This record gives sequence, C-alpha cells and structure tokens, in this order.
Amino acid sequence: MKLIVGLGNPGSKYAKTKHNVGFQTIDNYASKNNVSLTKEKFEGVYEKYDVDGETVILLKPLTYMNESGRSVGQFARFFKIDPDDILVIQDDMDLPVAKIRLRGNGSAGGHNGIKSIIAHLGTQDFKRLKIGIQHPNREKVVDWVLTPFDKDAQLQLDQSYEKAIMIINDFIAGNNLQQLMNKYN
Repeated sequence: MKLIVGLGNPGSKYAKTKHNVGFQTIDNYASKNNVSLTKEKFEGVYEKYDVDGETVILLKPLTYMNESGRSVGQFARFFKIDPDDILVIQDDMDLPVAKIRLRGNGSAGGHNGIKSIIAHLGTQDFKRLKIGIQHPNREKVVDWVLTPFDKDAQLQLDQSYEKAIMIINDFIAGNNLQQLMNKYN
C-alpha cells in the first residue's frame, strides 16, 4: 500500500498559494487519473483505490500545514503503511520556482509540515517530492508562502506538475528511490 500526501492549507483562501503546491499536485494527479478525493477520515480528505494491483491512498490533510503530521500519522497507523511507502509532496523555498527534487529522508529543513510528520511518524525516513517556490527577497517568509505565484511562475509550475505526476506513477509502480532520483533529480 502506498500513501501519497500533498501538503497545504485547506480553504479557498489558500488554494493558489505557494504553500499549497502539495495540494495542487494531488489535485492535478487526481484529475489526470479520474480520481476524486471525496472521503474524510483522520482529519484529511482522501481516496483509496487500486493501480495495477497496488493499493494507493491520496491524502490532503485538513489540519493546516503546521499540524499535517496528525493526519499522516493516523493514516499510516490505521492502514499499517510503512514509512518507506509514503511520499510527501511539499513546497521548498530553497529551490528555484518549479524545480523538483526527490529526497529519501532527513530533517525538516525548517518546514513545519514536515516537522509535524516526523514527530507523528517517529522517523525522518519517508520520501519527499519537493517543489521549489523560491525564497522571498524582502518579504517575510509567512507573507511569501501565503501568496499566489505570478503568471510566469504559474506556467513553470504547471510543467512541474506534469513531471510530478510521472514521479507519482513511478513511485506507485514500485521504482525505488535511487531509480527515481536518477531519473528525475
């Protein structure tokens, strides 16, 4: 079983913000695969379905970013999902806009959503698909992550979502992290 988590903040106020690239990735993936996240459980909206014999759960925690781990931890425990079978999609200010990077483990790097997931899973060993949102020049970080992208950046992100969908498909198909990193980093 695979758990694919997109991080973000719920509500229309945050829908197009930089902090919500995880939600947006899940929405794009679900749309391309005719999947609708219609169920609610453990403080998240999700869908559970099968892809070529592999059970997949797409999850968008509804806890707000800083408490994402509450939902992720509950799903992992209830469905007995090994951290190695979890892929978390997050924004990353240390990457240029729309740049994608895969990682297999590590610290939260200042990302409160990841910090919460580490605390609730009890491990740093889960896969991350990071999507760059660039560091703000002069704005405060909180103001930066809670604003939308400009038109040019949004066009770049739309291309990144296509790449992210390919990564998710390869993850579900059972490609290991090293294979994914070799192919996409």
